[in-house]
Amino acid sequence: MRFIYVVDPMCAWCYGFAPELAAFLKQHPEIKVDWIMGGLAPDNDQPMDESLRTAIASYWQQIEQRTQVSFNHDYWQLNTPYRSTYPACRAVIAAETLSPNSAELMVKAIQSAYYQKAQNPSLQQTLVECALSLGLDGAEFEKVLLSAETESQLQQHLGLVQQLRVSGFPALFYVNDNNEAFALALGFCEVGDLEERFDKCKNNIA
Repeated sequence: MRFIYVVDPMCAWCYGFAPELAAFLKQHPEIKVDWIMGGLAPDNDQPMDESLRTAIASYWQQIEQRTQVSFNHDYWQLNTPYRSTYPACRAVIAAETLSPNSAELMVKAIQSAYYQKAQNPSLQQTLVECALSLGLDGAEFEKVLLSAETESQLQQHLGLVQQLRVSGFPALFYVNDNNEAFALALGFCEVGDLEERFDKCKNNIA
């Protein structure tokens, strides 16, 4: 038995979902979680256009109203945003490579840098600082971050996302002993919804 959590560190709804997920997983500490990178936006070195900036900034407002999280809206004045989340996804994979079971911590570090400290996780320096905050060696992290092996692992993650037919994040699946996957969340929901769906899932299996 395991959970598969499909997340992108730069997905604002994943950030909003974090407290709900944490509360749910706290009730099921015996079940392992595989953190799979969703790859919301491929590598891109072109600054985000104004219409997309405005749209995403408005999403942040909506997410604040619906969830328990808050955003540092100064981000939009302090940074040149890029529609590029693959670097952040690779950073989580690199951290996990260097320190097993650190994927969750790295996702949280990136979310904190982005949404609370108004730093830009599309930039390598921000990702290195996140790695340093976990006690990882900066030079070693950079080497792994840019390696062909990390890129290969990202492609494996994206392949699994496609196999699970995930079209948006966050997405949480329960995988039983027969390796059958059952969706508990396809988009934001609250911990009560997760518990209800998980109970139904187990009852159906039984």
